[in-house]
Amino acid sequence: MNMKKVAFVTGAGSGIGREIAKLLASKSTKVVVADINMTNAEETVSMIKETEGEATAVYCDVTTLESVKEAVKESTEQYGSIDVLVNNAGWDKVEPFLNSEPSTWKRIMDINLMGQIHTCKEILPIMIDQGSGKVVNIASDSGRVGSSGEAVYSAAKGGVIALTKTLAREMARHNINVNCVAPGPSDTPLFQEIGTYNQGITKALEKAIPFRRLAKPTDIAGAVVYFASSEADYVTGQTLSVNGGLTMV
Repeated sequence: MNMKKVAFVTGAGSGIGREIAKLLASKSTKVVVADINMTNAEETVSMIKETEGEATAVYCDVTTLESVKEAVKESTEQYGSIDVLVNNAGWDKVEPFLNSEPSTWKRIMDINLMGQIHTCKEILPIMIDQGSGKVVNIASDSGRVGSSGEAVYSAAKGGVIALTKTLAREMARHNINVNCVAPGPSDTPLFQEIGTYNQGITKALEKAIPFRRLAKPTDIAGAVVYFASSEADYVTGQTLSVNGGLTMV
């Protein structure tokens, strides 16, 4: 009988999500590559299959509960269970708070906070029925210490950290671990978009980070895979910053 675990990873079509999906697959995990961009999702699946891994792409718009329900249904029909949930989908627009618009606030909150609430609502009952599970939420160091130009994003990510702690308390009796990885500035497609807003931002960050470089998506993936593994069975409700020492809290 094949006892491979199944991981559902949101935003796994690119950036950090893609590296998380690839690393999980390399550890004998079947991966559901959930993304709003199916071309990207299929590309991630191809990469996993090239290295003999197992993966499938599902369309998932985390901002709507209906879309999440559909994606979860499709995943369980294919793989039968979901053992690991990685809430990675995220988005931001960097600008001073007073210049930001309500439509931007809504999009940031819907993707970064409500998206994680939606997937937890649908997937935690599956884990409860199974008697075990691992949830890894991607927050951000901005949710711990703030970040200029990212007020609403920081608020959403602070919400993710608080959500993680509360769900960890509620889910412990069901043998479900809920933890949080908080990346610092990372070299991802989203960051490159933001970088065009301020060309000097990368150089300034590289000076401020003790390791003198931005995080690579693989740096974040390593922390996520730890939380998803049996090595982290006694760890829950924790937030792990992966930021090259930029902040130490």
